Amino acid sequence: MALLISARVSNVRALPCSALSRVRADFQRAGVKFRHLFTPGSPQLTGTHVTSPIRSAVNAAGRGAKFSTTAAALHKSTRANGSCPPGGRRGWLGKFAFGAALGVGTAAVVQALHTGLITAMALKMNLDSAEGDWKETKDFLLSLSVKDRRGYYRTSGSVPLDDIPVWTPTAGASEPSRYQRNEKLDQKISVYSGDITKLEIDAIVNAANKSLLGGGGVDGAIHRAAGPLLKKECASLHGCETGEAKITCGYGLPAKYVIHTVGPIAQGGVGEEERRALRSCYRNSLLAATENTARSVAFPCISTGIYGYPPEQAVHEALAAVREFLDAHHDKLDRVIFCVFLPTDKELYLQNLPLYFPPGELSAQKTQTHFLQRQQLGSVKFNYPNTHTQRS
Repeated sequence: MALLISARVSNVRALPCSALSRVRADFQRAGVKFRHLFTPGSPQLTGTHVTSPIRSAVNAAGRGAKFSTTAAALHKSTRANGSCPPGGRRGWLGKFAFGAALGVGTAAVVQALHTGLITAMALKMNLDSAEGDWKETKDFLLSLSVKDRRGYYRTSGSVPLDDIPVWTPTAGASEPSRYQRNEKLDQKISVYSGDITKLEIDAIVNAANKSLLGGGGVDGAIHRAAGPLLKKECASLHGCETGEAKITCGYGLPAKYVIHTVGPIAQGGVGEEERRALRSCYRNSLLAATENTARSVAFPCISTGIYGYPPEQAVHEALAAVREFLDAHHDKLDRVIFCVFLPTDKELYLQNLPLYFPPGELSAQKTQTHFLQRQQLGSVKFNYPNTHTQRS
């Protein structure tokens, strides 16, 4: 705790008076508790043995010295700034040193850090620069709520999960379904046409290269939107092998995490090795998401760009891998989004989704009846078996 608070305090140079006021108020409330616990002549202050839940904290002289030193440094820095009355500075800094040294009122210390000192740290946060400490920045960003994190997005026009339509199983597939109906997977699949860097969800997947240091296509777009600290964290991961997945913070992205996976190169053709590797990309990415309690994940079309994997074949590996993972872990994920850019890719997913996520008999019957009613009214001009729509 001492190191954590010292680290946070070291980031403060000149706090605004409003931030100091918030911190002062927190420790004034904590000071009331201290006054009740430690009154002049009390056993706690005279050294008389007494059974107390805070006795061990009082005896921690070394810890108190560390906090006092930190508080003194902060006091000196704030005094030089001259932004607040001297009495006010002495008041809240004294309570800070006293409370921290005693180890009492941890909740008050944490609350003050969150409302005051972390506010000052946030003012110094610069996601456009590679000079910052990516570990500290990552810890800070991951501690924020979605609402608080919005102030750090480096992109505009973010798309929240609630605005991404859910795909509903529909009848009319051109071939029999490859999997049985599983109602637990309803409301868990989406097909989204747009920019994956705009999605305000738990995790987006990056179709990366083995270096993880950025590249072209979606890889480059994600790195540009996240900012230079993403590359610094990726450098610490020492690359990634084909089919594997590694997770980082999203930094300036609306997504909390980025999961980097390396797809197979299939320019020489698709064999069993390439198929297994592509499935591993999806499976390991979902595993990384669930291990980090990410409940919404978006995938680009992995390997179908310059890596040369035919999209009409890649879609089946993607859908099969996701279906099998959800069958086993449906309780750990709320949404899996297939984020496509080309209209042809969207059509491939809409055509093949019923093969992997088939509708129930009642749902199929309702869909067929509804279609026939519309056709009789003359509102439909195409053949039903070739129709696939996205419904919310």
